[in-house]
Amino acid sequence: MLLAHAIGCERSWLYAHSTEELREVWWIHYGRYLHERLNGKPTQYITGRQEFYGREFRVTHDVLIPRPETEHLIEAALKTGARKTLDVGTGSGAIAVTLALETGALVIATDISTSALKVAKENASRLGAGVEFVACDLANALTGSFDLIVSNPPYVPSTEALPREVRDFEPDAALYGGEDGLAIYRRLIPEAERLLKPGGWLIMEIAYQGGDAVSAMLTGWSEVGVIPDLAGLPRVIRAQRSR
Repeated sequence: MLLAHAIGCERSWLYAHSTEELREVWWIHYGRYLHERLNGKPTQYITGRQEFYGREFRVTHDVLIPRPETEHLIEAALKTGARKTLDVGTGSGAIAVTLALETGALVIATDISTSALKVAKENASRLGAGVEFVACDLANALTGSFDLIVSNPPYVPSTEALPREVRDFEPDAALYGGEDGLAIYRRLIPEAERLLKPGGWLIMEIAYQGGDAVSAMLTGWSEVGVIPDLAGLPRVIRAQRSR
């Protein structure tokens, strides 16, 4: 991947031209990328892109790298049939853009980081997704009602040790959710209750150990359920606002 990025070609080109000598400029770029990777910089930040739900998204240090596990959230969201969706803490825009393109629904996305919103807007524009973006803390600038609210909030406890590729390069604001990792859920769930239509759905990604704690915050909601990932670990929680 790094060599293809250094040359500016697809990986298939490397296989088709396996006997070709590397040019000096290719070596220079490749050496720099290898040095960055050996120092822990994630490949996605070196190449500036990451695939999510079959589409390529631009990523920078200002946004969390989209993970394959978050596709479980997309699958749960698609089952709701929502026509008006809010993505809270959009980051790269991967969730909002994907839902807009997959459903044709009206999607609004928020983030407290204007730098992240710039990346998300670029992704939406490049992929042709009609997403509206709002700079605010969670959803405090919004009114109205939604069929669906989705979020992949920061949920890592501030005391947890992370691999250096994550700790030293991905934005703290997108990773850490307070001392117990639940700070954003405590604020987001009441916001969702304010903005969701009766019968509307709240779907959030959670840490593998966070299912019980987040479920306990959803007292008064219906259809509360935890969805595991392919490893069988809790990954997504969904709940329906009481009618």
